Amino acid sequence: MSTLASLQMLIDSLNSTAPSNRTNKTANRSSAWCQGVFIPNELFLTLGLVSLVENVLVVVAIIKNRNLHSPMHYFICCLAVSDILVSVSNLVETLFMLLMEHGMLLLQTSIIRQVDNVIDMMICSSVVSSLSFLGAIAVDRYITIFYALRYHSIMTMQRAVVIIVGIWVASTISSSLFIAYYKNSAVILCLIGFFLSMLILVVGLYIHMFSLAHHHARNISSLQKKRTIHQMTSMKGAVTLTILLGVFFMCWSPFFLHLTLIVTCPKNPFCTCFFNYFNLFLILIICNSVIDPLIYAFRSQELRKTLKEVVLCSW
Repeated sequence: MSTLASLQMLIDSLNSTAPSNRTNKTANRSSAWCQGVFIPNELFLTLGLVSLVENVLVVVAIIKNRNLHSPMHYFICCLAVSDILVSVSNLVETLFMLLMEHGMLLLQTSIIRQVDNVIDMMICSSVVSSLSFLGAIAVDRYITIFYALRYHSIMTMQRAVVIIVGIWVASTISSSLFIAYYKNSAVILCLIGFFLSMLILVVGLYIHMFSLAHHHARNISSLQKKRTIHQMTSMKGAVTLTILLGVFFMCWSPFFLHLTLIVTCPKNPFCTCFFNYFNLFLILIICNSVIDPLIYAFRSQELRKTLKEVVLCSW
């Protein structure tokens, strides 16, 4: 039904050509864990609703509070929008599946295909944009810590807007290409390569940040107290984004391993068993969208205060 489902159909077509001459003993031994995990559609629906509400509240809170009108919080806002895309696509897909299973919705094949394409683009745009905004936030924190005096001249609001627009345009174009050529292994390799390159970039920046911050902390003089307070605040933001990064890669890594196995060993018995856990990987992706807003609120007192105001006003 979505890009992820399209990939699953690709896996199924590849698996259909897999050799079936394994012995019964081997098949029985592996059949237990090859059955995968059954996850009801109601769980997808519930997690999607929770994620949608949480991320919408984050976006509203950042827009509402002028103290949060900074490049980093705008990037966080866009990261929340990426999570909203995951939530909406999951909700739409699950609702369609439930309605069609119960015979309450009958659609022509052409309409279903168009809906699938829209869901595909939303999922793909979310993956690319999430990685890109995590990278943008890492660069922003790097500039804040090591170019503190020049930060406002380097990372202006105009440049932040240009970065945001550029990321969304690139995400839309790349997701369209991915949907059009998803059966081509080169496209999957490009997506995996982008994931790994962003991982290397962000981890490299954070290692540099924390190592030099630790060095500066040991050599601070009394004349640098003002700058030290600024750096401590910046490091708190860096720690927050480190947690976000860790959660993102924990939740998305199984899916990208899934993509890697599609290209490298689609007919291997171990890989075909791994493919049966596809729904579990989808749950992890949705859980990432649920966890992110909790991290924002837990690490930022200002955002937590605004979220309380927004919730109280809504009631």
